[in-house]
Amino acid sequence: MTGLWNDFNDAKSNINLIPKGTLAKVRLTIRPGGFDDPSQGWIGGYATRGSTGAVYLNGEFTVTEGEYARRKIFTLIGLYSPKGPDWGNMGRSLVRGILNSARGISDKDMSPEAQAGRRIGGFADLDGIEFIARIDVGTDANGDDKNEIRSAVTPDHKDYAAIMGAVAPTQPPLSQGQQSQNPQGTQPPQGTQSSQAPSATGRPSWA
Repeated sequence: MTGLWNDFNDAKSNINLIPKGTLAKVRLTIRPGGFDDPSQGWIGGYATRGSTGAVYLNGEFTVTEGEYARRKIFTLIGLYSPKGPDWGNMGRSLVRGILNSARGISDKDMSPEAQAGRRIGGFADLDGIEFIARIDVGTDANGDDKNEIRSAVTPDHKDYAAIMGAVAPTQPPLSQGQQSQNPQGTQPPQGTQSSQAPSATGRPSWA
C-alpha cells in the first residue's frame, strides 16, 4: 500500500513543476538590475551585471491563462558573458522568438515590416510583453529541477492561434497606431515605424 503518511518514498520530488514542453501564454516582467551600457543599447536600468561580469535580463514570466495561470517562471536572458558569445547569442535568439510570438510574425518572414517588428527602442519594450512560451525544465544552482523558458512559439506553430486566443495574422502586425492608420496591412508610412526602429545604427537588433 502506498501513500501512507509514515512512508514518503513514493512521494513526487517536485509536484510544482509545469511539465516540460507545455505551451502557455506568459507575460514578461524584467526585474531591474540597474546596469546600463548605452554603447550596447542597454539603457533604463533593466540589465543586471553579475559578480562574474556576465550581463543579463532577470526575467519573471507569469502564466496569464489556462491550467497554470498565475504561476511564475524565472529565467535569465543572456546579454553578455566574459566566457564567450554563446550566452548572448542564446539571449538574442530568445528575444527574437518573443518578438515574433508577441507581434504575430512568422520566423521565416523577412519582409521590411517583419524586420521592423523584430526591433525595439529599448528593454522597456520587452517589459510587460505577452507571448506564447514553450516551458522547459532545467536545474537551479543547487541542482534541483526548475522550470525555465528557452524558446517562444511563433505563428508557424499549429496551436499558436488557439493559445493566443485569436486568428494568427497573415500580415506582420503593426502597432496600434499603425493599425488604425493602415487597416489593410499594406506598407505604412515611414514615420509610423519610428517607435520600433533603433535610433542609431550598430545597435544589436534586440537593443
